[in-house]
Amino acid sequence: MHPKHNRIEDVVRIPVQTASNKAIASTILEGNLTMPDNMGFIKGIIIFALGSSDTRHSRQYRFIAQALNKEGLATLLVDLLSKEEEETDIRTEKIRCKLPGLIQNKFNIKLLSDRLIKITDWLLTTTYFETNGFIIGFFGASTGAAAALIAASERPTVVGAVVSSSGSLDLVSEVVLMNIKVPTLLIVGGNDDKNLIDINNNTIKQLSNVEKKKFVVVPGASSLFEEPSALENVVRLASGWFRCYFLLKQHSKDNQE
Repeated sequence: MHPKHNRIEDVVRIPVQTASNKAIASTILEGNLTMPDNMGFIKGIIIFALGSSDTRHSRQYRFIAQALNKEGLATLLVDLLSKEEEETDIRTEKIRCKLPGLIQNKFNIKLLSDRLIKITDWLLTTTYFETNGFIIGFFGASTGAAAALIAASERPTVVGAVVSSSGSLDLVSEVVLMNIKVPTLLIVGGNDDKNLIDINNNTIKQLSNVEKKKFVVVPGASSLFEEPSALENVVRLASGWFRCYFLLKQHSKDNQE
């Protein structure tokens, strides 16, 4: 039998570099960390990469996270932008057409991916995760999914699997896609924008160095998977993917020790 862990639910504060160009400037991102009490042999945590502020409180992502917790996986829901940065995007939306070259924070894929990498590094330095050798997974949505793929290419030894939900994957360069080796699952809704479906379908083909990859269309679902049973389908796909490839990575780590 595996030892029983005490359930932990906490709001964590993660220091990251701000969206400004000032190297010394920093901001604090808040996240919701949950460690279930039924963790067994697979010690895995899913970082939800969400490309706007306050998204971690949304019904669909909390539903997915809670379902993964029931499967014995830890979760960290974190918004990659602060409220102030999203408010800046709202203010610049009206003048964006007058400022050629202006990239809003929510589309600044370098900012978003850098933050996810820093969140990953921060997580690995916390005492509990450092001493227990957790495997990390990324669940990314929209622009957060693009950030997840880029971060996975930068941290291949600690990331065990990636799941993308209606990802804006055209923001990821071909060079980065070729560098990814982590098992990757791309999910879209059947009622998603056709262009987004095509982008995801093309992306899976460009993951030339990923041995385990899959592209799934959930019939009758939109990008937020709000239709009946749509979220349940996402949970089933994501949970199976994470548990399968976390287990394989866990066995690989054990054999190396």
